[in-house]
Amino acid sequence: MSKIEEFNAYRAKMNEKILAEDNKVIKRLFNLDTNTYAEGALDVKTKELMGMACSMVLRCDDCVKYHLEKCHEIGITKEQIFEAFAIANIIGGTIVIPHLRRAVEYWEELENSK
Repeated sequence: MSKIEEFNAYRAKMNEKILAEDNKVIKRLFNLDTNTYAEGALDVKTKELMGMACSMVLRCDDCVKYHLEKCHEIGITKEQIFEAFAIANIIGGTIVIPHLRRAVEYWEELENSK
């Protein structure tokens, strides 16, 4: 199983368990997250790049992977993703570099999965 398949299978399994508990606040939080990235005054590409960069600064590898997949799906280029990586590293500092390494590895896997 590839890293992409493994990540998506685990995420889907756990989201299903979480949502099955029917907790109103958690369901609303998940819905809010989904709606945040919908087309609006900012286009979806900008929002996903922002989400990815913020996730890198916050050092959440799961969130970085999620946003990288979305970025890949909507046609963001390697050059665009690396500019966003640069912004995340400038804002977050050198502590973000290990997350950059994992992000580049995941992006390469996404590109090779075409």
